[in-house]
Amino acid sequence: MRLRSVLAGLAAGLAAATCLTAAGPAPAHAGPEPDHDHPCSPRVSIQRFSDALDKTTYHGIFVGNFSALAVDTDGSLAALEDRSVLFDLDPVTLRPKAAVRLADENGAELDSEGIAVEKDGTRLVSSETEPSVRRYSRDGRILDRLPVPPALLVAPAGRATPNQTFEGLTPLPGGRALLAAMEGAIAGDSPGIVRFQTWQRHHDRFRLAAQYAYRTDPGLGVPEVQALPDGRLLVLERGFTAGYGNTVRLYLADPRHATDTSGITYLTGQPGVRPVGKTLLADLVTCPSLGATAKQPQPNPLLDNIEGMTITGRDRTGRLKVVLVSDDNANPAQTTRFYYLRVRV
Repeated sequence: MRLRSVLAGLAAGLAAATCLTAAGPAPAHAGPEPDHDHPCSPRVSIQRFSDALDKTTYHGIFVGNFSALAVDTDGSLAALEDRSVLFDLDPVTLRPKAAVRLADENGAELDSEGIAVEKDGTRLVSSETEPSVRRYSRDGRILDRLPVPPALLVAPAGRATPNQTFEGLTPLPGGRALLAAMEGAIAGDSPGIVRFQTWQRHHDRFRLAAQYAYRTDPGLGVPEVQALPDGRLLVLERGFTAGYGNTVRLYLADPRHATDTSGITYLTGQPGVRPVGKTLLADLVTCPSLGATAKQPQPNPLLDNIEGMTITGRDRTGRLKVVLVSDDNANPAQTTRFYYLRVRV
């Protein structure tokens, strides 16, 4: 999502971007140096961070505006830019290896926010414009478009607020189901209640399936979700306050016993509706800064507008290896930053 508070600097940022040249992957914290534990909480540690791609270009394309990450079939990082470009990044150096432009059926740019990669390399990409989820081939051709419940469409077609729709996207265990997270509440639902929509694959098509209610912390939205093999979710919650900076929290959530809300018109605290349970893993303000600097006020200079998250595997102790990325909005006051975490669930 392009946060309102930084729009004032966007034009200046885009102008600056046109003057940038491609930068190599050599800045500090970018290489495959040994990881070291720096606790953020009893269950989350940060190993390192990388600003290697901040304000760089690749073949004339601005590298930034990252809204989502996924592990591709070859082990590389698929990094989705919310201005309709999908980058293929080297998983160690982060050096871009390829870039594919995405568009809607009319060739128009998307506000692309979430990505999931299927076993055959097909890309599932969410856009919060309508909102929508489309399936793309590796070369960017549209293969299919998934159905969306009418209530989740942006008003006046539905009850959703622009730029508060499908942000998080993740395949569910087994690869035959998909989950998308709305960033904010739809009209008529209680503030702070966001809907998680799922689809089930039938042959080669996805059909609407269960929907769940998730309660965010006050003032925060959901920019990303990632499913674990047992069906639980890592949920990223994020907010921004001018003059203060970002709040970013990582939760472990469990939708397995939540109520299917797909048939409930308004979520306003009805008895018997069980939302997705959640447990705080870490508030990232408590992470050590590791020498990071911020270009705008932040409660911790390590923080920025974190939007993307993916799980790349497990370490030797069984902890999840999690990578986060911030969306710099092409703004000179923000940073494209990758974060390497270890998470015990």
